[in-house]
Order: sequence, then C-alpha cells, then structure tokens
Amino acid sequence: MKTLKALSALLSYPTPELVEACDDIRAVIDREAVLPRAERKALHRLVDDLASGDIYDLQERYVLLFDRTRSLSLHLFEHVHGESRARGQAMVDLIKLYEDGGFTPTTEELPDFLPLFLEYAALLDAPAAIELIGQPAHVFAALRERLAKRSSPYEAVLWALVSLSKAKLDAAALAALRAEPDPEPDDLEALDAAWEEEEVLFGPGAASDCGKDGLTSRMRAARRPAEGIAVPPPQRPIITHSVNPLRK
Repeated sequence: MKTLKALSALLSYPTPELVEACDDIRAVIDREAVLPRAERKALHRLVDDLASGDIYDLQERYVLLFDRTRSLSLHLFEHVHGESRARGQAMVDLIKLYEDGGFTPTTEELPDFLPLFLEYAALLDAPAAIELIGQPAHVFAALRERLAKRSSPYEAVLWALVSLSKAKLDAAALAALRAEPDPEPDDLEALDAAWEEEEVLFGPGAASDCGKDGLTSRMRAARRPAEGIAVPPPQRPIITHSVNPLRK
C-alpha cells in the first residue's frame, strides 16, 4: 500500500529531498485513493505546507513537536511501554518482525519509530498492513487529538492512519494516554517534568535508561546554522527506501 509509504515520508524529518518529493507524495495519495476525500484534502494541506515552507522553519517545528514533546513522540513504545523493561523486549520482537518480513531498515532510528513502522507496513499486502497498523491505533488517535489541539497540519497523517486501520479503539488504553501530561513545546519546565516523570507502565519491570527523543532533538538542533552563517542544507535521510514514494 503506497499510501502508507507516503504517510511515512510526511512524518519524517523535513529535508530538501522531502520538499522536492511533495508532488509525488500527493500523486500517490490521490491515485491510490484508499482514503476518503476529506482525509486526502487534509493531507494535501500538509503537503502544501511542506512544499511552501522555509526548510529551517519546518525542521524547527518538527523538532519542537516530535522530539522535544514527549507526549507527541513518534516512537510508538514510548506510549505503550513508557520506561518499563518490557520496552526493550518489544524492540527485539519488532526487529524480528521486520527481519522475518525481509525488511532491513537503513536508518539509525529505533525500530518503533513511526515512519519506519509505516515503511515496513507499506511492503505488506493490504489486509496485513491494515491489521498491523490497527494494533497501535489508540496511539494514533491520541497523537491526532494532541496535534489537533495545537492546530498542527501533521494531524492529517494521524487522522489518515486511524481511518485506514479500521480498528476498534481500545477505550482503556486511549483513556490512559489522554490522562498523561501534554505540555506545550515552549513550556520548558513542564517538558522537563514530563521527561523526568515515570510513564504509565503497561508491562512489568522497572524503568530503564531511555531519553532517545531528547538526544535526537539536540542532534537535529546541532545541524542548524548559527545566525548569519551560510551552510549547505542538512542532509538527514528520509526514513524510506527512496525519497520518491512512487518507487519500490
């Protein structure tokens, strides 16, 4: 399902290559037409936003939303296992799932990174892909609500995933996610508290050393140029086999 590959690209860190691929992404979404018209129009608005925005502004927004704000983390197990030791085993199981499916990620991201997860799902036949993305559908629903609260165009991607999954949402799991802190990215004190507080644990075990998103945020921020100094655009690869989602 190439639409999943397009959604993976849209949730990836903005690069000049992603901006250049915006027309192709739009074409994939429209040609496959597995999403209702309303969801496709919302995705068009995000594509337009990415295509017309300043690359550094787009990157800064991405970091503030998805790297700096724990409640918006694109690492799925952050919302499922928090800091529990079950998270490590879940990572191992997910890597095995990828390997068993003949999928070898060429990225430094953790296996539960949502764009990477969608990249794998895009390789499956439609029923298997829908079943797979339905498993974390309650996470998608919670992320959509949080992005909608911020009037973020990225809401469109999570809306599309909930729609595609056709899953009956786990009410208890969704309620637990809604109860978690959701500070704004400019509320530094609240953000620090959110990273320090123990997450709701859905598996056994004590907390382990994580903090991936905070480290990623600092690494991405380090690629931004100092004021008044011109440097080439950053070349962080998109989490896809190719930038163009039309290609395998």
